[in-house]
Amino acid sequence: MKILIAEDDFASRKFMLRFLSKYGECDVTVDGMEAVDAFTMALDADEGYDLVCLDIMMPELDGYQALKQIREYEKEKGISEEDGAKIIMTTALNEGRNVTKAFELGCVAYAGKPIDQDKFENVLRKLNLIE
Repeated sequence: MKILIAEDDFASRKFMLRFLSKYGECDVTVDGMEAVDAFTMALDADEGYDLVCLDIMMPELDGYQALKQIREYEKEKGISEEDGAKIIMTTALNEGRNVTKAFELGCVAYAGKPIDQDKFENVLRKLNLIE
């Protein structure tokens, strides 16, 4: 599995990398703009990501803006919703409106911080990313 982690907080980024690296190859970015660039370059090289973990509160582009641009790029490339990357929003923002907005923009799951590893692994199983 190919994984992109977009997280501006060093401790959270380090945790996500350590946690997810057992499931596949991880690339890490520190802001939304870098995440969109990494995503589009990977897709252009026919090495798209299976999983993208986007923090919502990031500099340059926030997670919502990055999510929107990633989904628009997939659409431009003719990638269906079913075949697109599985995008999980990771954030300390757990208010209903934030969750709703993320799903409207095309995320498939929403994980509150601090990340509960068991719950996160269950989500990965439901998305058929791990067994």
